[in-house]
Amino acid sequence: MACPSSWTGRCERFSAGSDTAGTKINPAHTLSSARACRLMPLVFTFNLSAGLSTQRLCFLSRWRFTFYLCIFIYGFQFLWQTPWMWDTRHCWYGYPYQVMTPGLYRYYVTELAFYWSLMFSQFTDIKRKDFLIMFVHHLATVSLISFSYVNNMARVGSLVMCVHDASDFLLEAAKQANYAKYQRLCDFLFIVFSVAFFITRLVIFPIWVLNSTMFESWAIVGPYPSWWLFNTLLLVLQVLHIIWFYLIGRIAVKAMLRGKVCNDVRSDIESSSGEEEPDTPPEGLKASHIPKAENGTNGHCVATKARVQNHNSL
Repeated sequence: MACPSSWTGRCERFSAGSDTAGTKINPAHTLSSARACRLMPLVFTFNLSAGLSTQRLCFLSRWRFTFYLCIFIYGFQFLWQTPWMWDTRHCWYGYPYQVMTPGLYRYYVTELAFYWSLMFSQFTDIKRKDFLIMFVHHLATVSLISFSYVNNMARVGSLVMCVHDASDFLLEAAKQANYAKYQRLCDFLFIVFSVAFFITRLVIFPIWVLNSTMFESWAIVGPYPSWWLFNTLLLVLQVLHIIWFYLIGRIAVKAMLRGKVCNDVRSDIESSSGEEEPDTPPEGLKASHIPKAENGTNGHCVATKARVQNHNSL
């Protein structure tokens, strides 16, 4: 790769054996200096691509935060006025002859459209380590929303959607604080998200929702053909909740060991190979000498510069 025009003069001076001030340099360093000059465009290109990736992730996080917050406020306000929020047995009284109100219809269509977009955009976004888990989650969510709408189970379906939306916007807020380098705010939001996730997904969802779909529906409506498929999909979601809480626990442990919340274990800037970034720096590089991420590259540019310095020392 050729040097940019702004570096051409410097490259020529390096190859001629003089520095930018015109003084002679040690000829033994000429070859290593020329190598460093050839590597400069690579460092610049890597830094630019990583910065653009971070900007894209930040934009996507702001969009998801806005949607999750707005849809949660709408869903909670709507369900507050319904009888089945306070007594889940009303989800099955009169089933399947229940009226689909305009507010419930808008809630369903908006959620369905959003999760369809997430499932398709997952193939164009930056790949993460939990790509398969997220794909199964989006597929199960779309199937549940569509299946419950077709079978007129919209009442219990609205409860499922509201429980899931209650903690999602907190995670996106913590990610934005992390991108903006507000570490204390990120730590606080992550703690709030962890507590909200545990309460909504591992306490309220199985006790409030699964109890209604598995036992109250059986007692009021009786066994019906779609009961098995509907509850199987809900149990798949619950298994995914347990897996995600394990990932959240890993972040919490690392936070206690390092004194701050580390990056998402799914790795925001992730290659398709899925290789994990080592927790400790390479041998010969002190962790205290590595500064914080520069220009939104999560420290990749710093590591590249270190490799250039290693070439210079040859």
